This record gives sequence, C-alpha cells and structure tokens, in this order.
Amino acid sequence: MKEKIQVVRGMHDILPEHSPRWRNVEAVLSEALSAYAYEEIRLPIVEKTELFKRSIGEVTDIVEKEMYTFDDRNGDSLTLRPEGTAGCLRACLEHGLLHQVSQRLWYIGPMFRHERPQKGRYRQFHQLGVEAYGMAGPDIDAELIFLTRRFWRKLGLDQRLQLQINSLGTVEERQAYREKLVAYFQQGVNFVKLDEDSRRRLHSNPLRILDTKNPDMQEVVTNAPLLPEYLGAESLQHYNAFKELLSDSGLSFVENPRLVRGLDYYSQTVFEWVTTELGAQGTVCAGGRYDGLISQLGGKPSHAVGFAMGMERLLGLLESSERISARANPHIYLILVGEQAGRSGLTLAERLRDEFAALRLQVHCGGGSFKSQFKRADRSGAEFALIMGEDEVRNRQVGVKSLRKEAEQIAIDQDELMPYLKSAIWK
Repeated sequence: MKEKIQVVRGMHDILPEHSPRWRNVEAVLSEALSAYAYEEIRLPIVEKTELFKRSIGEVTDIVEKEMYTFDDRNGDSLTLRPEGTAGCLRACLEHGLLHQVSQRLWYIGPMFRHERPQKGRYRQFHQLGVEAYGMAGPDIDAELIFLTRRFWRKLGLDQRLQLQINSLGTVEERQAYREKLVAYFQQGVNFVKLDEDSRRRLHSNPLRILDTKNPDMQEVVTNAPLLPEYLGAESLQHYNAFKELLSDSGLSFVENPRLVRGLDYYSQTVFEWVTTELGAQGTVCAGGRYDGLISQLGGKPSHAVGFAMGMERLLGLLESSERISARANPHIYLILVGEQAGRSGLTLAERLRDEFAALRLQVHCGGGSFKSQFKRADRSGAEFALIMGEDEVRNRQVGVKSLRKEAEQIAIDQDELMPYLKSAIWK
C-alpha cells in the first residue's frame, strides 16, 4: 500500500465542520466594511520577488528567511505573497487607481511565510487587509480604528481586545532615534544582554529589538531611549489629534512607546489590537501609516494607511463564542426508498429549493434501507426528515417527521406540502 500524502508542515485544512464559522465571520467583516464604503480588491497570490524586497526591505526576517521564493520557467524570481499591502499598492499604481483620487480598499486571502509553526502562526495563514490611500490627516487613521471597533462589537469581542497605539514619526525622526538606539545597545553592559537574534538585528532593524519576547532582555529594553522623545512638532500634532479623535468617540487605548511594526515602510501612527487569551500570539489586528511606500514603489509621493488582521487568530478568539455559529446543519433531510421515490424525490427537492431561497436541504443519495437512511438523517443534524417510499409515491404523499422533538410521523399530500412547510416549519 502506498504511503498517504499529508498536508505540508505548517499548513492546514479548513474542514467542513469549521468552514461555516469562517463564512459567517467573513460576512460580518464584509458588512462592516461596506458600512464605511470600502471596496473589495482581489489580488494574485504570486508576485515578483522584487516587489517585496523593495517594500518590506531586504534586511528583514521576512525577506531573508521567511519568503517562499522560486524561479519560474522564464527565469523570473516569483514569491508567494507574505503580506498584502505591497501587492495592493502595486495593483493601484499599475491600474492608475491613485490618479488624483483617494481610495478605500480591502482584500482577504492566504499569505505565506516559512516560520516555525505554532498555534496561531502557520506557514499558510489568512489575513483581512484594509488600505486607504490619498488622505493625509489623522481622521482617516481614526476611521480605521473605529472600523475595527465595529468588527469587535459585531463579533462580541469588544471587551476582550485592547488597543495599543504609538507614533513612529517621520523617516528622518525615526532615523535619528535609530542612531541613538544603536548607540545604547552597543554599550558594553547592554550588548552583553542582547540575544543572538537581537545582535543580528542591531544594524539592520534595531527597532524590532524593542519588540522582543525574551524575558532575559526586558531590563535592557525597558531602559532604552523612547521614540516619542524624538518626535518633531508636526508629528506630535498629528499624533495628538489622532488621540483626541479616539477619546472623543469614547474609545479607550493604551499608549505603548515601544510598539513598533516589523516592516520598514511604516511611519507616524501605528496600532495593535491585542489579547491575553491566545498566548504568545496575542496580536489580532495591527497596522498604521506608511506614506513613504508609494514613492518607494515608483508612484508619486502620497499618503497611505492600513491594517491587517489574522483570521486564524480571530477565529481562535471566537471558538468559545455562541454568537457565530460553528456549523450550518440542514433544515431538512429527504429520505428516499425505492427507485421511483429516488426519481420523484430529486424533482421534489428542486421545487422546495425554488420555493424557499434560504433552505438547506440534503437529499439522501446512494440508496440504502429506510433504517440506515433515518440514522444518517439524524446524524446530519437536520431538524426534520421528509420521507418518500413506494407507498408515498403511489398515494402522492410525503412523510414528515421531526428529528429533534418527540412527535408522530404524519403524511401530507404533495399538493399541500408547500403550504404546510410555510406554516409549520419554515416560519
């Protein structure tokens, strides 16, 4: 016997018992996005490798170690997208969507990173991304926060997530801070306390050291210089106006001066929605402003802000919630015994689906005894069984039996079935 082929390590199947919860959550998110007039854009999974090297930065962990990159038959270097912002902006520039107009866009789908698999972090994972282009003020930053708050309210998570915010300032301000930070970590006593990963990041991406989860480094990180101390008047004005808009709406937040984003293109406002319920993978949604990326990818300098939300982490928070149903069982299971019943039953099923638009009706296919079919009907989770056998076909009737309540089976004339279902079942 040949060995079974299993899923690639770090990737996973979403089985039928779980996919209804995904669909329901996606519907809630889509409805909220529509309320803010954001439009969906659908993007390719594969992009040219240069796109991510130019946007994310060649000396980041993502580009150096985590991207799935390969050469195609033409010799072009292609990459499975590790994040969505670069591809979304590439599409906007390529199709002229940013020409003298602002855009509010969203997308959803799989991303790929070759990381060490663990709960809440997979090599193929799914993200909802939201991007807004062409708007400079703190009002659009605040709108994105209000949008995410609406997500949590609709999903019943508004008391289980905390908003953390910070400002990274301009590129020039961050560069000045970066130099101070490197000098601090290079001091002998401080350098000794850095782990191997942090020493590697010291000159390539030193701000990421502040985000370390290593408990042995907490003291040296806590005593490091704070970025807000290096913000200029314009950056502080933007940040303070952003905070005022949040406060005016009654939204609580925590200022975290050590909050940074892992990608090089962020500036000014950054934020994360975090939870303590998912262990080490506590960030559910994160984003911020990245005004410099548009020119970095060949467009005219403009403004951009957005966020990404991990769907697996969001679904993990919702596992214990009853607000989003886990599985959509059939309303009706149609039992068919005999050749003639099988033929008549398929026709009846189509009539029922035409009559009741949202009806979930499962027809038994493949034959079998009445007893075995009834067991399958019960296991399906359906509320009712409709039964057609030789007697029902001959008498132009349909049997109706509740599968969830103690009740006798009754026989209904086929001509009376629709009115009966409307009054007794499909209320």
